[in-house]
Amino acid sequence: MPYIVILVIIIIVIAVFMKKGIFIVKQAEVIIIERLGRYEKTLLSGLNFIIPFIDSPRKIRWKYVQVGPNGRNMYFNADVDRIDLRETVYDFPRQNVITRDNVTLEINALLYFQIVDPKRAIYEILNLPDAIEKLTQTTLRNVLGGLDLDQTLASRDTINSKLRIILDEATEKWGIKVNRVELQDIKPPDEIQSAMEKQMRAERDKRASILTAEGQKQSQILEAEGFRDSQIARAEGEKRARILESEGIAEAKIKIAQGESDAINNIKKSIVSESESIQFILAMKYIEAFQKLASTNNNTVFMPYEATSVLSSIGSIKELFSANMKK
Repeated sequence: MPYIVILVIIIIVIAVFMKKGIFIVKQAEVIIIERLGRYEKTLLSGLNFIIPFIDSPRKIRWKYVQVGPNGRNMYFNADVDRIDLRETVYDFPRQNVITRDNVTLEINALLYFQIVDPKRAIYEILNLPDAIEKLTQTTLRNVLGGLDLDQTLASRDTINSKLRIILDEATEKWGIKVNRVELQDIKPPDEIQSAMEKQMRAERDKRASILTAEGQKQSQILEAEGFRDSQIARAEGEKRARILESEGIAEAKIKIAQGESDAINNIKKSIVSESESIQFILAMKYIEAFQKLASTNNNTVFMPYEATSVLSSIGSIKELFSANMKK
């Protein structure tokens, strides 16, 4: 019977030792171990052993966020003995921030941070999540307090960069690395938002009017240029037509004169004396003139007195041609 009691005691001791002295730490987690209230070591991922009742894990206060039944975020605190080394995101509640031009904004910020030194995260600050939240809120107020409303709405990247730098420097002593700070939502008052919408609508109407005026201006310019080009082309065409017509008339006159010159030369070859050739040419001119007079609508034709002498010479010209033909 005593052996059974001793065996039971040994089994209980072994069970307690395994319960209190063996820790399996997951990847990206650590456990801070204290020996009699003093820091002893940091348990890394894997199988670890400690001395039960002498060594104990140090707990840390941590804040968690859950979505409630109404869709809103619910925050609660819990004491945990395992420190997560992965990047953590905190979605802080909305807070009121006053800009430099005295406009009250509701801002919701997101903070991405990571614990790089678990020992300092426990021993340098009492409540790490709460301290980070309060530091982010005060820093956000200080940064936005130096900006106007328009700058706040248009400079989110600049604000995020400033917040990250300031928070990273402030939390370095806590063993924290702040990776990113994002302004999730910026909500101005209703009257400011209404005024901004009216201003935006007016700017759009202004741009539309400017674009319409620019379009009409460009259309009129193109229409005037088209009319000018058409007038220039028409004038160039008329000029070219007149030049070609003049050149045609000149060439026709040259051809006629060349033909008359050839005819006179042939007559000169056929007639012996120069006086007879001149008399023949005059007679031909008179005949052409009479033909033109006869082709008119006038019923009466006046013949000059000298025409009778010219006509009388036609007979002698005929005889002259007949004599030349016989030769």
